[in-house]
Amino acid sequence: MTTHAPRQTDWRAWQESWDRQQEWYLPDREERFRVMLDVTEALVGPRPRVLDLACGTGSISDRLLKRMPEAETVGADRDPALLAIARGTFEGDGRAQFVSLDLSDADWPRRLPDERPFDAVLTATALHWMRTEPLRTLYGQLAGLVREGGVFLNADHMPDESTPRLNAAMDAFDKARRQRAQEVGAVDWGGWWRQLAEDPALAGVARERFALFGNPAEVRHDHNSEEFQTAAWHAATLREAGFAEARTVWASPTDALVVALR
Repeated sequence: MTTHAPRQTDWRAWQESWDRQQEWYLPDREERFRVMLDVTEALVGPRPRVLDLACGTGSISDRLLKRMPEAETVGADRDPALLAIARGTFEGDGRAQFVSLDLSDADWPRRLPDERPFDAVLTATALHWMRTEPLRTLYGQLAGLVREGGVFLNADHMPDESTPRLNAAMDAFDKARRQRAQEVGAVDWGGWWRQLAEDPALAGVARERFALFGNPAEVRHDHNSEEFQTAAWHAATLREAGFAEARTVWASPTDALVVALR
């Protein structure tokens, strides 16, 4: 199996189309990235060594290196198609490297390029596919990868079930927004994967991806959608895992950004 694809495609166009597809679901996506990088720079400075965890196409790495040109990033993901786009986008950029690994493997940290601790571990809209106990285990592993004084930031779905009427109203509002956007051409998750599979340069890695996780154009869910932890759970669990401080630094009606200081 390979996560490298032929070069005859427009990698930057695929990177940007991924961002547009994600923004259809998360219209405040850039705001959470801005806050994530603000906190990173405030706590570890403008030249961090970063682990972009469950990096996808490298959206966080892209914004990190544009804002902090002296930073270094290691992107890690299991999805061969998204890694191919990340590698193609950053080809020739010595500040970025990407590795294929499975976070459900107990020894996944050994697949990282070296044993140096990271200044920061950043992730967004990715870890919600993990159920509660595997995520607790992951947080313990991350505490061992972040240097003393370093940070971990996770921006993800962290709903609060204590406000059912508010949640229902926001859900209806967001569904209507997405419907209006789709009527004028916005591409959803399944549609994006259909387009990717039609690109001859990416058809091979698309098939690899579908063999691992299923074809998103054909299945409604290809990851956990049953166990979502609250922001308070994330902060408390990160402290239990060995981080000195942890709290929410940004929130929307459905999502939150939690920071943990080692």
